[in-house]
Amino acid sequence: MPAGVRLCSGSMDPKAPEDPLDTVELRHLRGFLAVADELSFTHAAAALGIGQPALTRTVRALEEAVGTRLLDRTTRHVELTEAGRCLRDELAPLLTRLDGALRAPGAARPALRLGFTSMLPEACGPLTTAFKAATGAVVRLVRRDEPLAGLTSGACDVAVVRGDLPPGAEVRGRVLLREPRVAAVARGSGALAGRRVLDWAELAAHPLVVNTVTGTTRPELWPADRRPRLACTADNFDEWLEAVAAGHGIGVAPEPVARRHSHPGLRYLRLKNAPPVTVHLAVPARDPHPLAERYLRTATG
Repeated sequence: MPAGVRLCSGSMDPKAPEDPLDTVELRHLRGFLAVADELSFTHAAAALGIGQPALTRTVRALEEAVGTRLLDRTTRHVELTEAGRCLRDELAPLLTRLDGALRAPGAARPALRLGFTSMLPEACGPLTTAFKAATGAVVRLVRRDEPLAGLTSGACDVAVVRGDLPPGAEVRGRVLLREPRVAAVARGSGALAGRRVLDWAELAAHPLVVNTVTGTTRPELWPADRRPRLACTADNFDEWLEAVAAGHGIGVAPEPVARRHSHPGLRYLRLKNAPPVTVHLAVPARDPHPLAERYLRTATG
C-alpha cells in the first residue's frame, strides 16, 4: 500500500493543506479490490450491491487520491496497471485481517445478563424465549440482593425490579406487569393465623417486618395517620422469612414470590384492597447494552 494511505481522515491542524490521501475511505479500497478481483465493473458492482456508476466514481476517486492510474479500461475489458497490481497485492491481506478483527468481538454468541432479586416473574419465561429466538443471544441469569438487582454495580445488563425505581437512580425502565400482595403471618400468631383474608387497612394495627433492600412494602404505603409500626428490618428475603416466622411481626410480599417460598412456620393470607406491586424492567440511563434495549423492545411487543 502506498506509504501515505490512511483508513480515516481528519487533520489536527485546520490550517494545514489537505492531503489527498486523507479522503481515502474503506469504501474506496473495497470497491477497487472488487473490480481487481472481477476485472469487470458490472460484476463488481453486483457483488457489492451498488450501481455501476457509483463504483466507477469510487475507483476514480481512489486513483485521484493516490495520483496514479490503477486500472486500464476499455469498452471491452478492464486490466490492472502495474501500480494497481501492487496496491491489490498489499490491500487484499490487510482488508482480510481488518474484516477478521471487526468480526472477532461478536464471534461468540452474544450474551445478555438478566438480573433479579428473589425470583423472576413467570412472564420472563416466554419473554426470554422470544428474545433468544429473535437475537440468537444467550441469556445469563444473575441474582443479586441489591435494590436494583446488580444493575448499578454492573453485575447485569437489564434488571427485573419489583416496586418503584429508586428516586435519583441513573436508570430508566418500563412496566412489565403488576403483582398482587399477600400477607405473611407466623403460624403461632393466634387468631390472625386462622384468617384466610385480611384487609389492607387492618395491617396498620400490627407490627411490620420490612426487607429494606429488595422488599416492596414499607409503612409509608399506608396513610400517615394509620400506619403499621416497624417491628424489625431484614437485608434479604431469607432473613425476612425467618423474622416473620419467628413472630416478630407480619410481612407483606408479592403473591408470586410468596408462592415460590414456602416455610413451615408461615401462613400466607390473601389481602383485599392492597395496592399491587409494579414490576419494572430497568436498564442504565446511559450507554445501556444494545441487547438490553432489544430485550425492552421485545417486552413491549
